[in-house]
Amino acid sequence: MGRPQPETGNCLMTSIFDTFKLRAEAVSAEVHRFPRKAAAIDFIVGYLQAAAVADSPQSYAVWADCPFLAGVNKAKIAERVPGLSFEVTRERAADSKVGISQLDWAMASTGSLIQDAAPVERRLVSTLPPIHIAIVETNRIVPDMPAVFSKIGPGQTNYISFITGPSRTADIERVLTIGVHGPEKLIIVFVDDMAAVN
Repeated sequence: MGRPQPETGNCLMTSIFDTFKLRAEAVSAEVHRFPRKAAAIDFIVGYLQAAAVADSPQSYAVWADCPFLAGVNKAKIAERVPGLSFEVTRERAADSKVGISQLDWAMASTGSLIQDAAPVERRLVSTLPPIHIAIVETNRIVPDMPAVFSKIGPGQTNYISFITGPSRTADIERVLTIGVHGPEKLIIVFVDDMAAVN
């Protein structure tokens, strides 16, 4: 009798995740995957603490409202990380070290993240702080651009955001600089099971 084989769906998800991770890390993103929401929260809280997020300007963190936060005790998280706010304003985001948001889709072919960014708070937390933590449900990785546009398109929203690695630009002499027009660091947190936690 042979060994039990993994479910086909899980194998396909692991394969497409591995492709995404390879492409995203090639453009300097940091990629993590967790089986459950609780483990992802512990990682994010630990990261914020290690990044010295504090209740002072330039050391804040902002977390945009998103489906991931459903059933989460936000007050308990805020107690663990002084300086973390779930109320996003332009001023607070500009004064923050870390911004956290949930992205709608991930595209394996380029390691890109895609979001309906019409709500302004999603744009604020993903562009103004120097570090962006992006949360994505693992089963929302799609292979390529046609698959993305079968899920989200201009007819559904007036602002679609594509994020591929940290912000980068080069001058006329091709000297690459990271973080000039956006975050200098992108941490992508995939979560397999988004079930609520207390």
